[in-house]
Amino acid sequence: MKTLVAFFSAESGKTAGVAKKLASEIEADLFEIKPTKPYDKADLNYLNPMSRCNREKVGKKDVPVEGRVQNFEDYDTVILGFPIWYGVAPNVVNTFCKEYNWSGKKVAAFATSGGSGIGKTAEKLRPYVQGATSVNAKRVSTADEVKNWLENL
Repeated sequence: MKTLVAFFSAESGKTAGVAKKLASEIEADLFEIKPTKPYDKADLNYLNPMSRCNREKVGKKDVPVEGRVQNFEDYDTVILGFPIWYGVAPNVVNTFCKEYNWSGKKVAAFATSGGSGIGKTAEKLRPYVQGATSVNAKRVSTADEVKNWLENL
């Protein structure tokens, strides 16, 4: 059984911290999902209707991702980490997911932000990970929370 933790982390770095600690604790490989054009503070200002994050979400735009996961087919479990944007995964995560064959993989997504909770994140992620045997999502604050949740899936 081989596990990958792939994450996108925005301004605060909270998701990165949780993902790195989790990968270390469960001995998983780690991949950072980075947009080819990094976000700056203005890009992430969701209060501004013209900010990049708003234009991407409203326009349902793909966000090109830097790099690729080598030997993705070798993983049977992929844990995705990201902050919640508009009740779902950021577009950059969806673009990342569209690049791979998810057949037979278990997918667990954790979100580290969002006062709105996890919402319909798993449901909205499913079309991007077609073929996955299961897709689950949970809002967490720490790597230990993710670890405990994964043990009960």
